[in-house]
Amino acid sequence: MVRIAIDIGGTFTDVVGHSEGKFDSAKVLTQPGRPEQSALEGLKRLLQKMSLTAADITGIVHGTTLATNALIERRGARTAFVTTEGFRDVLEMRYEKRFDQYALDIEFPEPLVPRPLRLTLPERSLSDGSISKAPELADIKNLATTLQQQAVESVAIGFLHAYKNPANELRVADALRQLLDHDVTICTSADVAGEIREYERFSTVCANAYVRPLMSTYLQKLLLQLSALGFNGSFLMMLSDGSLTTLDKAMRFPIRLVEGGPAGGVALGAHVAKQIGCDKLLSLDIGGTTAKICFIEDATPRTARRFEIARAWRDVKGSGLPVRVPTVELVEIGAGGGSIAHIDRLQRLRVGPRRAGAAPGPAAYGLGGSDATLTDAHIELGHITAEGFAEGMIALDTKLAHTAIADSVQRPLGFDQCAEAAAGVVELADETLANAARVHAVEQGLDITSFDLLVSGGGGGLHGARIAEKLGMRRVIVPDNAGVGSAIGFLHSPVAYEIGISVLEPLSEISPEILTERLRHTQKAVTDIVAEAVVGGTVNTVVQAELRYRGQGLELTFTLDDSEGYASALEKLEADFKQQYRHLNGFVLDNIPIELVALSVKATEQREQTSEISYPTDSNAVMNTTDSLGNRTVFSVKDHCMVDYVEVSRASVTAGKPLNGPLVVPEAQTTTLVPPGWSLQRLHGGHLLLSRV
Repeated sequence: MVRIAIDIGGTFTDVVGHSEGKFDSAKVLTQPGRPEQSALEGLKRLLQKMSLTAADITGIVHGTTLATNALIERRGARTAFVTTEGFRDVLEMRYEKRFDQYALDIEFPEPLVPRPLRLTLPERSLSDGSISKAPELADIKNLATTLQQQAVESVAIGFLHAYKNPANELRVADALRQLLDHDVTICTSADVAGEIREYERFSTVCANAYVRPLMSTYLQKLLLQLSALGFNGSFLMMLSDGSLTTLDKAMRFPIRLVEGGPAGGVALGAHVAKQIGCDKLLSLDIGGTTAKICFIEDATPRTARRFEIARAWRDVKGSGLPVRVPTVELVEIGAGGGSIAHIDRLQRLRVGPRRAGAAPGPAAYGLGGSDATLTDAHIELGHITAEGFAEGMIALDTKLAHTAIADSVQRPLGFDQCAEAAAGVVELADETLANAARVHAVEQGLDITSFDLLVSGGGGGLHGARIAEKLGMRRVIVPDNAGVGSAIGFLHSPVAYEIGISVLEPLSEISPEILTERLRHTQKAVTDIVAEAVVGGTVNTVVQAELRYRGQGLELTFTLDDSEGYASALEKLEADFKQQYRHLNGFVLDNIPIELVALSVKATEQREQTSEISYPTDSNAVMNTTDSLGNRTVFSVKDHCMVDYVEVSRASVTAGKPLNGPLVVPEAQTTTLVPPGWSLQRLHGGHLLLSRV
């Protein structure tokens, strides 16, 4: 069986193949505007390396940030929004509050749908689901005429209380499909995000409609070209929550793919955590464009059911476009290898969020870029060498890197040496990443020093030890094939699908019989979706409940255990809610009813459990290696001086026999730095463990 994973990032496209228990990989630059060509080029290189053809591939797993980039860069379809009369400006009014009440110059993102394309119909569903007024066919025909005159490519429909009864939305959608051209995309909010809160539901359906034509065209084109090569296997897409789904669901609901690429690094972290028996892990994936962090406990990533895209003002929460989709709870930081180092108007050194991307890329790539990037700084410091970089795909020009750092940083800030300027760039990036992790830990109420750090991506091994020092962490794990870690994570991800349903009733008034019936229908729906891609396998379902005190906006999530019936499950939910609420706030409100806000039902493919493997116990038996590849002179960011590092191959590092730093482990897709004060050894599965001596 040959499985292929394709991860299209902003700078690089990684393609990984798994066959007969081993991995092979290829890395190519992502072609702006032609991502499918990058995927095909990487696939052809990989198949040549593995001596296979496309006909030998049994399955492909694909993750991409194409939908996210389209939303950020506003490159989606010309979209219209049809809503209830009187609610035309919900997208503009947002939450009816300022996300920063003391800042006078805050900026909100422009709605994806401009006001002239936000149209209304006289219709109304009530909060109990009853239809007060159904839309008239004459009004729908007038609407269709307007949509045709506006030459819209996609239509999002979002009516008041459609989460309770979607009949009016379905009536309008069915009529528009008959009245408009067949290539006009039509999405309904009840289908895309059928839960309460008008603004978030409307925002989600608009975002889905906005990117759906683009993603559908891209995926169809990619699959057609793969078929032309002889591929006839299964094709699955990576979702934002770290699971896989079918091509059909991905094309219908592309908004669920927005964090599909970054979720791969989290999936890798969860797999490694289970493999080595690590119960607390911070995953840090550093790619060419951004870095992503996520906390993983008991081999399970933290997840959320809301996400915010394209924050418009200083990366502040509340300034982006909210979408209600299941997602891993990660934080993205604009500090990847292609992040540009520059001097701001206050003469301060900054790294990111502007990035060089794949074109023109870092200066050292020799593709026309002249801005100094984080990658150029690593080259100037000796962390990265030209030999074997990206398997020889890119011929690094170290002189161009030196010139870019000297022109952009050294001379403007008056550094004596170019290496000192480059060290400042790397140190600032390290502090940016460490601070993001620090803040995220505080927001989650976690003690970050009790976690181990797992680093992946092309830049993970370069930054891991220094970031761990800043955070007070004592162990760093560099997985096998870390440089293509997200793609590896795709191959470890199960097929799964989740649907949320709104309830909004006090626990004391919920009928267990009615609840059972609603959940039975939803469980069947998600199970059928997963079963399409899991032939002959076992599918498990999990139900989670969101609870809050009536009148509050703080929802807490719990797993609903129905082993003793839903009547007992509801009683246990009340007790669990009070216990957790007291833990978070120090008190409970005995006289306020507890509401069941929503339920989410997730079906997941059952996979074989990986046996746990503990850390080596003889980490004090430090020894030196004679199996070295040579020496390398590296400028130490921490000590601001030149240090001789011993080059060792990953294969020469063994379990139970730590090697003292300073060491450097060069690989085709990444490089790992082991500075003085750290030791290095190998874990089972080929993973490297850095420990503070």
